[in-house]
Amino acid sequence: MLRGIPPAARRPMPTPPVLPLPEDLRVFLTVIRKSGFAAAADELGQSPAYVSKRIRVLETTLGTRLLHRTSRRLALTDDGERTRRWALRILEDFQQLGEELSEAWARPRGTLHLCSSFGFGRNHVAPALSRLAERYPELEIRLELFDRAVDLVGEGFDLEIRVGADIPPQHIGRCLLHNRRVLCAAPDYLARRGTPQALEELERHDCLVIKERDNAFGIWALERDGQAHSVRVRGPLSSNHGEVALQWALDGRGILLRSLWDVAPLLREGRLVRLLPEYTQPADVWALYPSRLEHSGKLRACVEFLEAHFREVQGGMVVGGTVAGS
Repeated sequence: MLRGIPPAARRPMPTPPVLPLPEDLRVFLTVIRKSGFAAAADELGQSPAYVSKRIRVLETTLGTRLLHRTSRRLALTDDGERTRRWALRILEDFQQLGEELSEAWARPRGTLHLCSSFGFGRNHVAPALSRLAERYPELEIRLELFDRAVDLVGEGFDLEIRVGADIPPQHIGRCLLHNRRVLCAAPDYLARRGTPQALEELERHDCLVIKERDNAFGIWALERDGQAHSVRVRGPLSSNHGEVALQWALDGRGILLRSLWDVAPLLREGRLVRLLPEYTQPADVWALYPSRLEHSGKLRACVEFLEAHFREVQGGMVVGGTVAGS
């Protein structure tokens, strides 16, 4: 008998539960997002065997099956769906803890996963991120470009840079700058087909229609003195890529509705002519991010940097005495 220790205190302590490793949770979320072990391994820079092992370890640790595996697809079990929700919260909390301890507000670090549209992303977001990487060398920046709607949370993005007014209500949006789309065409086209003097005349012209995201195809929604107007347009050429349509406009193939960000230099040079200047379409540039990430140091540093960068560039884009984004 041990002196001075009551019998109840000498009973063995219960074994603490085994907790999953953050790395295993990260691998698990990547497998879900990429819908497969091989694709997840490619993104993580690991082998499929490593990914498979981490999933087995996670399932053993939690004592449950997380995934239904078949030769064609992966599906979450009920426990897998619960684990997915908890994993997102746990890893986000780990990230925020790390940011606080590493003085992330002053020295942003870690991975920043962004997305944007093809044209604006390549021509404007990519150069801005190059400067951001120079400013904050401890950031690891990944940019992906799409011509479709993006699920920020489901696809694992921290931030989307979007042009337009269709802001999903579930996300926080910060306007980086004000911008407009304008009507324009090449002098050759106007010499051949004439210059429209009223909005309704566009219906009789060749218009270069761009199908982007979920916008209505063949209908241009415009504003004049704060009032909404729309016109149905058509033409022999259409595309889902704005830069393709812009090249067609320069070739004299039709009338284009395009952001001043893209056509301002061409208007100055006379390669394009602005039409019906009283009609424009709102095309503000927004930063969108999930609500729980709004307090992230690296995210805040990125958004504030992009806002300053775009306004600086915008200041030099003047067309006929008017700032291009106004």
